[in-house]
Amino acid sequence: MKKRNLLIYLGVLSLLVGCTDNFEEINTNPFQISDESLRQDNNHVGAFFPSMLNNIFGDQVDHNLANESFVRHLGTPTPFVGGVNNTTYYIRWNTHWSRVYNNVMAPSRQVIQIAEAENNEVFVAWATLIRVLSTSRLSAYHGPIIYSNYGSTDKTILYDSESDLYNTWFAQLDEIESALTRNIDFGGMAAFDDSYGGDVSGWLKLANSIRLRLAMRISKVNPSLAKTQGEKAINAAGGLISSNADNFYIKNYDGFFRPARICFGWGDTRMSATMESVLGGYKDPRVSKYFDPATDDTLYPDHPDFPYKGIRNGAELVAKDDRLAYSTIATAFITWPARRCFTSSETHFLLAEAALRGWATPMSAKEHYEMGVRESFAEWGAGGVDAYLESDETLLPLDYDDPKASGDVNDFVSRIKVPVKWNDAGDKEYQLEQIMTQKWIAAVHNTIEIWVDHRRTGYPKLPYNYKNDSNADWGVIAADDFLRRMPFVNGERTNNPDGVADATSKLGGPDEIGTHLWWDTGGPNFP
Repeated sequence: MKKRNLLIYLGVLSLLVGCTDNFEEINTNPFQISDESLRQDNNHVGAFFPSMLNNIFGDQVDHNLANESFVRHLGTPTPFVGGVNNTTYYIRWNTHWSRVYNNVMAPSRQVIQIAEAENNEVFVAWATLIRVLSTSRLSAYHGPIIYSNYGSTDKTILYDSESDLYNTWFAQLDEIESALTRNIDFGGMAAFDDSYGGDVSGWLKLANSIRLRLAMRISKVNPSLAKTQGEKAINAAGGLISSNADNFYIKNYDGFFRPARICFGWGDTRMSATMESVLGGYKDPRVSKYFDPATDDTLYPDHPDFPYKGIRNGAELVAKDDRLAYSTIATAFITWPARRCFTSSETHFLLAEAALRGWATPMSAKEHYEMGVRESFAEWGAGGVDAYLESDETLLPLDYDDPKASGDVNDFVSRIKVPVKWNDAGDKEYQLEQIMTQKWIAAVHNTIEIWVDHRRTGYPKLPYNYKNDSNADWGVIAADDFLRRMPFVNGERTNNPDGVADATSKLGGPDEIGTHLWWDTGGPNFP
């Protein structure tokens, strides 16, 4: 046996010695994925995109305990930290920053470096577009952010002012539009793109639509630039997201619709009182697509034919169990495959406002307003849009009563006095309020932009916080005002203090929650 083994060993050795010229080929695992094969199907850059897209949105503390509450879409039954938290204007959580930089900016930087070295301009453009989308949402929280100096190893990293950010984003959108237009038939994105299936034209429409959104943001602070950029988007050859077939959804990246986890898994989210007020008063058929009825039919004696109950944002809460019977988001969201990131309804509401501002638009303000409502109804599969648009002008949002609180605690009288039906005789302010109120309704589960809209226009006329715990720690919000921004994050205050100091000077006010961002001028909506 030993002799036989020795002979086998010598035979193998002689083969190896005699074949040294092919050593590398013989010792290559035929099942191993090579760097070259990764490059052939773009996996070496494309594999980053699902994760980057997944991190456009955050989770509970990013949205439900921040912008979802600030803009009165979803409320919480949970009195976190003794009832003193973000929702009552005392900042406990401020996490959007780290998610964007760790999970979007960092991987996109790697993608761009690799793709630029290989002259792969489509993946450069795609990664840059995701950067613009994500950081423009981040800037809506804080104002100045780190962008042009991202990746610097300097001890102090300076932030970009908001005006510089918008100029940079518009310039980058120019480059993105050109690159995608040149490569409209490129087929190398499909394996990484659940949103548009690798169709470059879909991403081109998104880029143009983002330009329109950013232009509208600055319409009060820099109206000439806003009009130039807005009309550039409107006239772009690649088009806008103007029908539901064009909508940008973030699909199937983590397998679970995050608001459903928060609502049904943790019990921390319910319908807002403002949604109850507005949807109930307008008799809006979309309510059943957005929310489920309350599970306690004693909660709504003031509107028994509308079996929904919401929680006031900034409410005085005692125990979580008190309001768990209030309306949840619709159970259909448990299996919802996507998050809404840019839809045709938003485009038409932007165009309606653009028409009011004198920009050249395809249709009139009224036509775009009504198209925005129609597209929203169609997106959700809700019927009755014709009757809704012609509804009785006496149908207005309801006043709110919280049956779990004594007296007038948490109650409010609705400040919204505009009907659904377009008023041709209304002045621009009246019509803008109509546009913004419907845009607010249509923006469910994607509220950063309507938080921008509310701050820059004052519409819709949302209820103020009942409980306001703002103080000198983070800044004071007046009883008849709203939180205006999130402060710079503590990690930056510790690790980049001179950068934060410079950013605060660019902010134009103290690093507090009551400081207006650049585009939030506080002035009239029209000259």
